Amino acid sequence: MPFTRKFSTNLTKVAAALLLTTCSSLAFAQDRHDLVVGVADLPATLEPGKELSNVGTRVNYSIFDTLIRRDFLSADGGGGSTLIPGLATSWSRIDDLTLEVKLREGVTFHNGAALTAEDIVFTFSPERLSGENALLPEGPAYFSVLDEVVAVDPLTVRFVTKAPDPLLEQRLASWASWVVNKADWEAKAATDGGVPMFPVGTGPYMLESYKADEAIHLVAFDDYFGGMPTAASVTFREVPEPSTRVAGLVSGEFDIVTNVAPDQIDQINGYDDIETRSVVLANSHVLVYNVTDTVLDDIRIRQAMNLGIDRELLNQALWGGQAVVPNGHQYPEYGDMYNPDHVGLEYAPDRARALLAEAGYNGELIRYTTQPNYYLNSLPAAQAIIEMWKEIGLNVELNVVESFSGIDPSTLQVRTWSNSTRYPDPVGGLWNVWGPFGSAQRANKSWIGTENLARFNELGAILQSTVDLETRQQAAWEMLELWKTDAPGTILYQPLETYGVAKDVNWQPYTFYYMDLRPENLSFNRD
Repeated sequence: MPFTRKFSTNLTKVAAALLLTTCSSLAFAQDRHDLVVGVADLPATLEPGKELSNVGTRVNYSIFDTLIRRDFLSADGGGGSTLIPGLATSWSRIDDLTLEVKLREGVTFHNGAALTAEDIVFTFSPERLSGENALLPEGPAYFSVLDEVVAVDPLTVRFVTKAPDPLLEQRLASWASWVVNKADWEAKAATDGGVPMFPVGTGPYMLESYKADEAIHLVAFDDYFGGMPTAASVTFREVPEPSTRVAGLVSGEFDIVTNVAPDQIDQINGYDDIETRSVVLANSHVLVYNVTDTVLDDIRIRQAMNLGIDRELLNQALWGGQAVVPNGHQYPEYGDMYNPDHVGLEYAPDRARALLAEAGYNGELIRYTTQPNYYLNSLPAAQAIIEMWKEIGLNVELNVVESFSGIDPSTLQVRTWSNSTRYPDPVGGLWNVWGPFGSAQRANKSWIGTENLARFNELGAILQSTVDLETRQQAAWEMLELWKTDAPGTILYQPLETYGVAKDVNWQPYTFYYMDLRPENLSFNRD
């Protein structure tokens, strides 16, 4: 009997504790804040392997999870180079070609379905993502290295590559690797023209409503395996004009606003209840040249255009000196794969004039096409670059469009773009976006037929299929030189990404466009 009384007393205490915890959780759930984010633009779809853009990854990062995650928060996270568990609890190399991944138990999708190995096999399947004719055309740039993905049991998956891949773990933690539910995806694809606009994920927030060009409203997914989300909902509201976004932040309409211009930083920091938080992105604003154009098909003209841009002046004038002009199409986070001796981005107007004279350039018109608000400072940068090009003797005019959608890329001579380094390696930067599966060769075909392109592609294949450091370095560094010589485009700078944030919102921006709103990176100091 003493044992029975003791057991009953403990059971009562446990029940009371559970009741208190449940009540506290319910109170927390009811009191949670509705986070509102003012953004310049919204993605056209929430298919995470299709909308691979700054506006897309910003939203999708809260809806979907990856098997492995990059650690952006801890002091030893290496700026996001260190990998930590996500939907996978562990992973190990079985041999040179095979990576085995153990899935987390008890994970559910937003539709209530349990995560299984079959969802992983489908997510990375050739028909959806990794095949040459995949439904998601950018997918092969990330996962064409895969030979097969095999479900060993409901919580174990093996990834088998065609050749040794030194970056497979990084690929599984990066763009295009967000996991979808097989049954949901296939059912929606049947009614959405082959690719669903709104597949379900496992992330901390799930889609409530989508209004094109207006707002995306997400609500908390309280069964999230990473803990109860700290906001009741998240609304991304499209506000193209930067000054209007700042006004909304000042008035309290928005908790966070994106793409704050450098000249607005002091204004925001002058208020008591809002502030700016800035990072230099692992991303570069770039120009793309159409090498098949009848004017730009001369390599000397493209080289002259690159030599005629004073990037440091752009940095000082547009970014207050807080952007970064990188050493070519590479980044120090590449570690041993970074080449500090590469002579990347030069300003040499006299050499530019000489190249134009050598090419016999005779004032043929060049049109520079940009969007006014998609990339911060893209319009003033275009205006400044046009004046720089006129100084070296080019005849250039500005063409401002609201969107590149529906424009035949073959008609564009110069256009704005951005390149993110998807993983800390040249495969994730130069090769990923300018290689055979990148849009410059595949979709808009702005870089085809040049004398150095075949060698560039040959080296890229070596780069992503060997683990020998010296071989990889030699391949990557020659690719840098070939890209500079061929000049299918150029880097301008790594922009300073500044957010305006209410001071009672505890949130840290990352060097990617990811907006991480998971419990460990979002909380509120509010009554």
